[in-house]
Amino acid sequence: MIRAMIVDDDALVRLGLADLLSTDENITVVTQASDGEQAVAQATAHHVDVALVDVRMPHMDGITATRRLRALPHPPKVITLTTFDLDEYVYDSLAAGADGFLLKDTDPAEILRAVHLVATGSAILHPAAARRLIDRYHATSQPQTAAAQGLLDRLTPREHDVLSLLAQGDTNADIATRLAMRESTVKAHVSRILAALEVTNRVQAALLARDAGLVG
Repeated sequence: MIRAMIVDDDALVRLGLADLLSTDENITVVTQASDGEQAVAQATAHHVDVALVDVRMPHMDGITATRRLRALPHPPKVITLTTFDLDEYVYDSLAAGADGFLLKDTDPAEILRAVHLVATGSAILHPAAARRLIDRYHATSQPQTAAAQGLLDRLTPREHDVLSLLAQGDTNADIATRLAMRESTVKAHVSRILAALEVTNRVQAALLARDAGLVG
């Protein structure tokens, strides 16, 4: 059972998402919050696996909330919610530790699928929209590139292959198929990659891979 939290200052959005998530027998909404401060308090009081977090909210915005949520002793996975697919704040939320993002007009079935995938740590980046966001708002400087390349030097050639596909938005299952590996082996590689790159999730690993020029 995936324990979800909905964080949005719009009561109608919270109601709609709660109704949608309730249609999946493997997801339960354990709590809701109308701003970032409430989200952190609720995630501290309740065990939350996945938090769907709006970007623009009063008192504490979604980016700050994401950073605070990910710093908790038992941090939930975070999916950022946004209205615009080219919202610069989405990149900031990914850098703050979000595990992915959704547009609020995403097909309901895809929202449910994303919650499941993020809960298992499988798929993080939306292949098309995430790339547009990163390309537009993540300006890579020479020092960033050098530092990123230095970290990638810690990886084995096989780990480079896995990271390249991960950065393109492939799931563990996709990577296993393309590299003719067991999915459990891919998961082990991903864990070692995150440790070597000193990052906490796949999104940050993908951003670092782009900094290093591993993917375009």
